[in-house]
Amino acid sequence: MNKLTKVGCSALCGSLAAISAANAGDLTVTGGADLTWVSLSDQVTGNPIGMGSNYTMKGSGELDNGWTFDMTIANTNANAFSSAVLDITMGDLGSLNINGGDSGNGVQAFDDMMPTAWEEAHGAGLSTGVRGLVSGVGPSANIQYKKTWGGNSLALAWAPLKGAADWADKSTVKVGAAGVGAGYDIAINLNPDFGTEILSGLNFFTAAHMAETMDARDEQYQGVVGLTFDIGPFAFGHQWSGEYSGAAVDTTAYNTYKNHAYGVAFNINDDLSISYGKMSSRKAYYTNSNAQITPEDGRRIEVNSVQAAYTMGGASVRLASVSADNIFFGTTTSDDVSATILSLGLAF
Repeated sequence: MNKLTKVGCSALCGSLAAISAANAGDLTVTGGADLTWVSLSDQVTGNPIGMGSNYTMKGSGELDNGWTFDMTIANTNANAFSSAVLDITMGDLGSLNINGGDSGNGVQAFDDMMPTAWEEAHGAGLSTGVRGLVSGVGPSANIQYKKTWGGNSLALAWAPLKGAADWADKSTVKVGAAGVGAGYDIAINLNPDFGTEILSGLNFFTAAHMAETMDARDEQYQGVVGLTFDIGPFAFGHQWSGEYSGAAVDTTAYNTYKNHAYGVAFNINDDLSISYGKMSSRKAYYTNSNAQITPEDGRRIEVNSVQAAYTMGGASVRLASVSADNIFFGTTTSDDVSATILSLGLAF
C-alpha cells in the first residue's frame, strides 16, 4: 500500500466538496497482478497465459460528529473502471453504503460463502454455466444500510432500477434488466457463540431478494441460507440458494434455479492451505408444467474443485483442479470438462 498525499475529498467526488472543505482526508492506492496458466481437457485450450492487473484508490475522512466516510474507486484490466463506493460509518447508528454497481451488497454478499483455499469451486477458471447464484441488487446502483453487533449483522439494500449501474452524478440510467423495476434485499448473519470459544467460529446466514416487474411476469425472487464453521485450522460450510425468474409468458423456458454447495478447507500452516468444494446447480419448473420433459440429470450441473494456495509475503501461488459435468445444462458440444489452473498473485 502506498500513501500518495493528503487531498480534499473533492478530488474524489464533486458531490463531497462541502465536506472536503472542512476536513482533508487520506488517499491510498492498493493493487496487484494475477498471472494464470490454464489447461483444459476435452477442449482446445488455445493460449493458456492470462494476466489480470487491478488497482483500487481509497479516500477517507472524518466529520466533526465522529462519523467517518470512505470513497473507493476500483479499476480492473486495461485500466477499465469497475466500481465506485461511498461508505458512511455512523457510529452506533450503523453504516450507509452508496454503490454504483458491482457492489456485493444485499444477498450478493452470500452468493457463495463456502471456505476455499483460493476461489469458489465454480469460479477458478472453468466456465460452467452455473445459474441461481444470488445477486439481488448487488450489480445495480444501490443504497445499503447495515447494522452490526458482535459477530452479527443486518443489511437492507434497495435499487431503484435493478440491473442499472451508474457512476456519474447528476445523471440517470433508464435501462435495467428487461422488464424489471425496483429491487429489495435483506441479509442477516448470526454468530450464536453463546459465550463459548468453541462456537465463536459458527455463523448462520440467510438473505432474500425481491424485484418488481413491469411486464406480464410475476415478481422475481432469490434466496440463500447456510452456515460456516471455523474451528482451529479447519473450516466447513454448507449452503442452499435459489432463483425464481418470474417467467410467466414463455412456455418453453425454465423459471427456477436451485443451487447446493459445500466446502472444507484446512490451513496446514500460516502459509499453506488446501480445500475441496462442490457446487450443484439445477433448473426446474417450466411455466407450462406439461412441457417439462427433460430428465433431471440433463437439468443439473455439478462442479468439483480441489485447490491449494501458498503465500510468501506479497506473493501467492494458487493451484486448482476443477471438473464439471453437464456444463451449461448440456447445451454445448463438450458436456463434461475439467481444467487445471495455476496462478501467481502479486500484491502491492
